[in-house]
Amino acid sequence: MANNNTPTSFKIRVIHRYLGFFLSGIMAVYALSGILMIFRETNFLKKEVVIEHKLEPNLTEGELSPKLRMGVKVEKKEGDVIYFKEGTYDQKTGIAVVKKKQLPFVLEKMEKLHKATTKSPVYFLNIFFGLSLLFFVFSAFWMYMPSMPVFKKGMYFAIGGIILTLALLFI
Repeated sequence: MANNNTPTSFKIRVIHRYLGFFLSGIMAVYALSGILMIFRETNFLKKEVVIEHKLEPNLTEGELSPKLRMGVKVEKKEGDVIYFKEGTYDQKTGIAVVKKKQLPFVLEKMEKLHKATTKSPVYFLNIFFGLSLLFFVFSAFWMYMPSMPVFKKGMYFAIGGIILTLALLFI
């Protein structure tokens, strides 16, 4: 950015460009993890992992759920073994075997980043990214003078995008 005589639209364009380059990596991660999250209720790309937990013996169904951090609904009980949808629990030994479907390590980390909450150490990154995307929205309207044909055509596209978004929200 040269001097104070530089038009605001030019300054906005420069910030827009370099912020876009800076955020290109995280935009790719959010795009991929967003697509992946569409399939989160399916087994797409997931593999089965068997986890063994050593718990206290003689736990009840109500005590088992919080210990395993999952909802346990008993399907049947044979002797000392409790069977539930995701695995088994041996009341005598305290061994719980749980079968889970998990994404590969990198994809799981990407999804976790996408779903970060205030309890996550990366939530500031999500706030920064969200604010940056809002800057992209508003700066797009500062890129060209309103009298230019490209600005007018861009307004039609913006209105079309708003209408499509509203339609998808209320379908």
